[in-house]
Amino acid sequence: MDLEIVGKLVRHVWAESFSSIRLPYVKYICPHAPKMPVQLKNFVSVPSWFDLTGLSLDVVEDETGIKKAADCIKAIIEYEIKNGIPSHRIILGGFSQGGALSLYTALTCRHKLGGVIALSCWLPLHKSFPQAAGSNVNKDISILQCHGEKDPVITLRFGVMTSKKLKAIINPTNIQFITYLMQHCTCKEEMAAVEDFIAKQLPPV
Repeated sequence: MDLEIVGKLVRHVWAESFSSIRLPYVKYICPHAPKMPVQLKNFVSVPSWFDLTGLSLDVVEDETGIKKAADCIKAIIEYEIKNGIPSHRIILGGFSQGGALSLYTALTCRHKLGGVIALSCWLPLHKSFPQAAGSNVNKDISILQCHGEKDPVITLRFGVMTSKKLKAIINPTNIQFITYLMQHCTCKEEMAAVEDFIAKQLPPV
């Protein structure tokens, strides 16, 4: 029985919601973001993959931190590939900042991946695309993007703009953008869509 990976469930709350999804042939890796001082939190140390100065379109992004975090996830991908998992059987996924990092990592990864689950998030360094995608081996990658219609943290506007940007980078027919009547959280309907996406992208072999 082979194993696959769904990585980067960076928040405990989503990891708990995700625990109900268990396909017997799938390997789940859930690394947590390290603690670091975050400007948005008045430099208090909190779990974060990279620094955040704000949640608006005109903020200066932590390019160094984003790329460093993406390299950490790419190292996990490389490790799994070396241990026999084909890259096209690897899905990246995350909630909020974890979803953002999943998108950036997938679009800059040199391996062809199996998909991305991007929940309540945005595309980091969006102005650097499509150039940042390079040869873009994942131009046909399947993406499940979900967002809360009443999200007060990462507003729905970010989700809509991200979806439009993604459609300009990869095959637009491979992008699902689903909204739910919720805030910055998950719901049963969303997790059912996540389970369906995983089952479709990673069928038994």
